[in-house]
This record gives sequence, structure tokens and C-alpha cells, in this order.
Amino acid sequence: MNTASTLDPSEIAKFAKTAHAWWDEKGPFAPLHRLNPARLAYIRDRAAARFGPPASRRRPLEGLRVLDIGCGGGLVSEPLARLGARLTAIDAEGETLKIAEAHALAQGLSITYSQASAEDLAHKGLQFDLVIAMEIIEHTADVGAFLTAAAALTAPGGLLILSTINRTWMAKALAVHAAEHLLRWVPAGTHDPEKLVKPEEIAAPLRALGLEVDAPVGLSLDLGKGGFRLSADVRMNYLIAAERR
Repeated sequence: MNTASTLDPSEIAKFAKTAHAWWDEKGPFAPLHRLNPARLAYIRDRAAARFGPPASRRRPLEGLRVLDIGCGGGLVSEPLARLGARLTAIDAEGETLKIAEAHALAQGLSITYSQASAEDLAHKGLQFDLVIAMEIIEHTADVGAFLTAAAALTAPGGLLILSTINRTWMAKALAVHAAEHLLRWVPAGTHDPEKLVKPEEIAAPLRALGLEVDAPVGLSLDLGKGGFRLSADVRMNYLIAAERR
């Protein structure tokens, strides 16, 4: 396995500054709150397609071992736990994890939070039925090492799901420049435009690692509802899933 570190100290320090604001729906993580319904619908439906119809409509991930890499304050972890997942969530930033743990405790949710990297868990030989990495790959130090670790963490028969921002002129102009400097949805410097990742830069390495990769699915602004919806347009944000047969 690639032993390069996926951790970028400058990225970790950047998010440490806003650790207190993860659950503020009008704060610097507001776009992630708006992304959540569409992301969760994709995860739920893709898991059902892979693992079969759920026994419970309210808890469709019941019994699945799920890993949330780069969990931040737990915006995706908590809904997955409510859907029945046996959830492990990791992040490299300690203050962020304290926020996540406290919030989960207040909600009565059982989530195993740990300060660790993907390669830390992969080196231990841990594997999960479902591995998710939402808006994290563009903040890593080594995309190849990250994908290698994420693939290793996906158990045979398991599913890996990632989401990120495409490296296109449109995404650079709107998701980075406009969002950070004009609309001020997120703090300036949140994203390095050159670290954005194209779908084929995820798909090709995962195929080389033996996974079967789906076509990417776009996340497009839903102006009527003020959130995002799944679409065929991957020029901005997108989701991509891969199965380990």
C-alpha cells in the first residue's frame, strides 16, 4: 500500500480556525448544510442498490459498518447514524472532533469518533462495508495515497463513495472565486483551485486498485429550494461511487 501521508498541515490548520462553527447553518459551513440532503439521498439509494432493499425504511443502513473519512463536525456522520449505520468517523483536527463528539452526545447518537487519517486505519487492516469521503479529497496532501487508503478500507463486497468539486473553469469561477470572494459563502482560501480533482482522476486509480467505478453524478444548485439536487451535470460538484467485488 502507498505509505505517503494524506495529511496537509496547512489544510488542517485552516479548518481548525472554524471548528466552532460546524453546526451554524448560516456560518462558514452553510454550503455543506445545503449539500447534505442530496448527498444523503445518493448514499442511501446507492447503498440500497449495493446491499439490497433495507429491512427498515427509517433505518436503511441498519447493521452496516460505515466509515466517514474527514468527518469534520459530523454533518454527514449524524444522519448516517440515524439511518442505522454502525458508524466510525475520523478527522485529523482535534478541536473539530471535540465539537463533533459533543454534538452527537447531545443528540443521543452513538458514533465512534477518532483523530486519525485514512492510512492510519488502513495500516491496521480495518475494513468497512461502506466508506464515504465527502468534500475531503481536495484537501489532502496526496490524492493517490488517499484513494489507495480509502480502497483498502473498503471490504470485499463493499462500497466507496466520494464527493468533491470538479477542476473546471466553471467550478473555479463559481464554487471557488464567487463563493469565497463575491458571495462570501465560505472563508477566502477554503479551496485551492489547483487541488480540485476531476472525476477521471478518481475513477482511473480506483479501477487500477480493482474497484468497479460508477459514472459520476452531479450536484447542481436548486435555486427554487435554495439547496442542491442530483443531476447529470458534473461540471461543479459531483459524487462518485465504486464497488469492491
